Amino acid sequence: MLVPRVWSSVRLGLSRILSRTLKGWPSGEGRRMDLSGIYPPVTTPFTATAEVDYGKLEENLHKLGTFPFRGFVLQGSNGEFPFLTSSERLEVVSRARQALPKDKLLLAGSGCESTQATVEMTVSMAQVGADAAMVVTPCYYRGRMSSAALIHHYTKVADLSPIPVVLYSVPANTGLDLPVDAVATLSQHPNIVGIKDSGGDVTRIGLIVHKTRSQDFQVLAGSAGFLLASYAVGAVGGVCALANVLGAQVCQLERLCLTGQWEDAQKLQHRLIEPNTAVTQRFGIPGLKKTMDWFGYYGGPCRSPLQELSPAQEEALRLDFASNGWL
Repeated sequence: MLVPRVWSSVRLGLSRILSRTLKGWPSGEGRRMDLSGIYPPVTTPFTATAEVDYGKLEENLHKLGTFPFRGFVLQGSNGEFPFLTSSERLEVVSRARQALPKDKLLLAGSGCESTQATVEMTVSMAQVGADAAMVVTPCYYRGRMSSAALIHHYTKVADLSPIPVVLYSVPANTGLDLPVDAVATLSQHPNIVGIKDSGGDVTRIGLIVHKTRSQDFQVLAGSAGFLLASYAVGAVGGVCALANVLGAQVCQLERLCLTGQWEDAQKLQHRLIEPNTAVTQRFGIPGLKKTMDWFGYYGGPCRSPLQELSPAQEEALRLDFASNGWL
């Protein structure tokens, strides 16, 4: 649980920031952030009794900190954020900020279903040390989430956020793609700096890059499986679950793309596709956490209702890594 002292600070900061913002305080305006690089979306470790294990979180972050990542994403989809309380979400980010080097960006997932709750969570994330807020599309009433509704939502959040906002489209989890026309409109907001697009449609990623080319707006690929293709159409980096276990290799793929070594990049990309699919679409977070255990990190259990892998699934997961030379 978030300690009372931190909660008190968050509440006080929220009141002050909202008051100043409503009076014309410029929030994050004008402070454009360079997002380029690779980010692992950090998992939330749990004990056997399903409590957040903050010690294991810090241990994982120290190990991941040895790779040349641009930063880290906390409380994204791989952080199981829908299963955490508000206080746990904030405490995870607070502990991560303390554990990470100051030069590493910390992007914190602050999306909630209502605009008001998202604003409050975003301001609170800033209070506990987030450098930018990654805001997932609200989706419970997805049938009413038109471009107009989403533009209104994100504009209000960005207006009131004291830190830059990164849009987050993850249709596999939300059943909702943030429309390209909405992204193009939102890219004009001075406090919206980019998008993490996890849909895997490289044509769409290229179109977003094209439609936002006149803005200071950046696109991050949401998975290592299409990282090379995303760089080829203008993305500046990636938020890649696979980087939690193959951090050196994902960073190497980034370097090969940036230096134009496309043949070597293609070979490496091919070897990452099956392992990446295994820890995302095929076996999800339970698969990612099991693989972390194999590679010297703490994966551990997920929170219910997510279940651990069966022996057959675990063997299939192992094969996807071993057949590509990683185990």
